[in-house]
Amino acid sequence: MKTSLTLLLLGLVSALVAHAAESQTVASFERTITKKVGYQYLLALPAGYEAAKDKAWPLLVFLHGSGERGSDPWLVAKHGPAKLLRESPLSPAGRALAENFIVVSPQCPANTWWDDDAIGALLDEIAAKHRVDAKRVYLTGLSMGGFGTWSYAIKNPGRFAAIVPICGGGDTTTVRRMARLRKNELTTLGVWVFHGGKDPTVLLEESQQMVDALKKAAVTDVQFTIYPEAKHDSWTETYANPELYAWLLRHSR
Repeated sequence: MKTSLTLLLLGLVSALVAHAAESQTVASFERTITKKVGYQYLLALPAGYEAAKDKAWPLLVFLHGSGERGSDPWLVAKHGPAKLLRESPLSPAGRALAENFIVVSPQCPANTWWDDDAIGALLDEIAAKHRVDAKRVYLTGLSMGGFGTWSYAIKNPGRFAAIVPICGGGDTTTVRRMARLRKNELTTLGVWVFHGGKDPTVLLEESQQMVDALKKAAVTDVQFTIYPEAKHDSWTETYANPELYAWLLRHSR
């Protein structure tokens, strides 16, 4: 009797399991999604660009902070490389930029954030239009642009010889993922990070976490400069230092 009851219960359980499995069906869908991207940008070609017809030049892309968003690209020249290139006379840092780099400074529209797809498309556009040395492409940015630099460069480390994120932050899980998927590209990337020790806007820990993640991922060429007394503006001193541009030029893919 017990055996018959057990068999009956097993049969009921099996029927319920089979019914549960059969209640699901396999489905799929396919859809093409189109995304339109674009930026206005300031472009500076190096002083000898027209004369040296066969020469490929290093490219430096500068991503501004949140305060320079809008529809007037000249707002971008408030800080960073774009500012240095407008000074007269040029400072030593300005001369280093003017003589050695194609400098591209895009502008985010109002109320938007740096977009990875748009940055990639911009790099493609500049490479197609100008004589860019593909082995010497560099990305830098401050504050919101520091976040943008981390975001795009860590996902696409092979596109750059070196990056300079200033008072920004990023996703350490992306570092770990790229350490698996693109280990050689990531570990050979030059990285020089800057942050103010008393930054109340973007905390120092944001940069520290990324630096620690890179070192844990075996990225060997990582420098971290902290200005102990600086608040959010850790970019003015950084971009005014000619050694920054000499350091960039020492990096090649």
